[in-house]
Amino acid sequence: MLFTKNKKPGKRRLDLQDLQGESSQGQSPARKRPREDIQGSYTEEVILSDVKNIMRCVRQKLPNQDDKLNKFLKNSIKHLETDKREVVGVFGRTGAGKSSLINAVIGVKDLLPSGDISACTSVMIRVEANMHNPKYEAEIEFITKEEWEEELWTLFNFLGDNEDKEEDADDQDSFKKLSELYGEEWRNKSPENLMDKKYFREIPEFLQSKSKILTSDTAKELSAKCVKYTRSESKEENAKDVKRWYWPLVKCVTFRVPKNGLLQHVTLVDLPGNGDRNKSRDRMWKRVVGSCSTVWIVAEINRAASEKEPWEILEESCSLMGNGGECRQIHFICTKSDNIGGSDDQSAAGVRAQILKRNKQAKIKVMAEFSKLKEVKKHFSVEYFKVFTVSSEEFLRRKNLDRDDTEIPSLQEFLQDLNEWHSETLNYVSGAHGILSLIQGASIREGADIKTTVCKGLEEKLSLELDKVREPMGKTLMAFEKCLSEGVDKSKSSCDKVLKSVLYPTKKGGAFHRILKCVVENGGIHKPKKGKSININMKLTSCLTDSIDEEFKKTFPNEGNSGPFNGVINAFSLGTKKLMNKECENVKLQLTFLKTEEVKMKTKLNKLIRERKKTIYSSLTTTIEETMKECYDRAKEIRGEGMLKNMRETIEMHLEILEKLDSTMLESIELSLKTDGVSIPDVSVELEMVKNYYNELTECPDDDAILW
Repeated sequence: MLFTKNKKPGKRRLDLQDLQGESSQGQSPARKRPREDIQGSYTEEVILSDVKNIMRCVRQKLPNQDDKLNKFLKNSIKHLETDKREVVGVFGRTGAGKSSLINAVIGVKDLLPSGDISACTSVMIRVEANMHNPKYEAEIEFITKEEWEEELWTLFNFLGDNEDKEEDADDQDSFKKLSELYGEEWRNKSPENLMDKKYFREIPEFLQSKSKILTSDTAKELSAKCVKYTRSESKEENAKDVKRWYWPLVKCVTFRVPKNGLLQHVTLVDLPGNGDRNKSRDRMWKRVVGSCSTVWIVAEINRAASEKEPWEILEESCSLMGNGGECRQIHFICTKSDNIGGSDDQSAAGVRAQILKRNKQAKIKVMAEFSKLKEVKKHFSVEYFKVFTVSSEEFLRRKNLDRDDTEIPSLQEFLQDLNEWHSETLNYVSGAHGILSLIQGASIREGADIKTTVCKGLEEKLSLELDKVREPMGKTLMAFEKCLSEGVDKSKSSCDKVLKSVLYPTKKGGAFHRILKCVVENGGIHKPKKGKSININMKLTSCLTDSIDEEFKKTFPNEGNSGPFNGVINAFSLGTKKLMNKECENVKLQLTFLKTEEVKMKTKLNKLIRERKKTIYSSLTTTIEETMKECYDRAKEIRGEGMLKNMRETIEMHLEILEKLDSTMLESIELSLKTDGVSIPDVSVELEMVKNYYNELTECPDDDAILW
């Protein structure tokens, strides 16, 4: 294979002006941002392809032996590919302009239906890039047959309890769900009859527990094909031939846009406001909300500050996003900023001035509203809350506003930054650079004495660094135990009061017995079509979560760059850079590998801690849910001792973290400095090629690369 090592990668940064028509916190391995002005014919895609081919050839060169070093090298090359995706959750009521916003930001006008088409608020819509072929693609994921059968029984029981009584919003929602899937047949059928295969002939994938894949050459065609899976009954042109609507059976639809640079490592998710009454959809909702690194709250500019729904969404979900998740920032997006009504000055300049004035006022009002949300501010600092005033319409037609006035380019720039921080190419090339450094270093037999000296020094340094990590972790455990003990005492005294506030509301209404039945049947949770959700489990857990929120946020921050445990993981270092001198020239390649492994290890640990901290935080509610599942009328017996035990066991993850740091770095030191390299091939040519690519990507001169 021919590798051209002198050509340079092409320009990395996307031209955002091309995104107007249809589209044709782990640590990054390198600390510098990828350069924006690399000239030449090579793109990152070509670099990635070249380096993958190099590593494929290197893997074939490795001897077919089962020794420790060879097994490590083959396994490391095999697992070089990692694609960390950033998830941006998009919340907002139907009609707020979410679909138009997403279409405008990603530069695909007709992908998500907007306007007068009636949205289905229960289906989750994911939008990401299709980097494998030039087709528009939709993957439709259904709930299981068993889940739908269970939901049918629940719907029938719910409607039966309200027979001959006035319908409420929940009744209407249940009628609509059944009528759109079955027509009027359901009224004379039992749940067993409605599971007959004849109702699902068009979607055999549902019966087979498989996803349905739809493809098209254009976004508009794909959108028309998907309407029966994502929207409620509609009089629109692309829905006139639809006889059966399948959205009640759909859990999630993933749209994939061909070769869309903004979505390469980013997934936009249009989320229902507060989860779903269907357990499967609700579990997925919680999982996705907890994985969002950014949340967009969307509301029309005319009522952004005064409308209840967006703020209720934020209040009800903030703990899932914040201490229970990994959200780093919240963007409140005011849409339809060009709708200003009548104006005395109808000139373009006059209209523009009026729009910009109102935009400024809206931002002040929204920020003022955010400052009132005490619960939300426990999880998110005001500096990580930003307000945007956008006009998708003006961005496309530019009648009165300049392109930048619409603030769509600002959101595109934000998505582009997310993509660049998680460059698949940079991650792969830096990993390959480290592996090749180890191979080449192991193949050189000179310098046995210096290897022994460096090895001993690094092992001593590792021990000292582990002590630095161990101390703050121990302090954290003690702080959490103190906070939890106080929370348990508080929850004992407030348990009765909390339960009474739910079970004996001041405003009961005639149908409260039905609401209470829904609460019990759904594991302590009721999510009405309109109004606030009822969640007994969260209420009972609130005293405990309140007691640890401040300490938890300080220990496991989503915001900023310090990292968990006051930054001790990110600060961990073997000090390999200081050893890069003439005396250690014979082990320079091994030190390069160790630096790569150190960065990789910290990235993995930060990911582990991020996932584990979600488990820690949710364990409080999980314990309540498991106990309450047994019998809700015994709720007063919950006293919290079991929760403290659960929390203590989970928080002891710090032992695992220390073990991982110790064992991984010791193994890396041993592999790089204590291995006989007689059977290791020479990869000096391949190393030089990959090093050149790495330097291009990080804008580093040859001798000053981040991974030395």
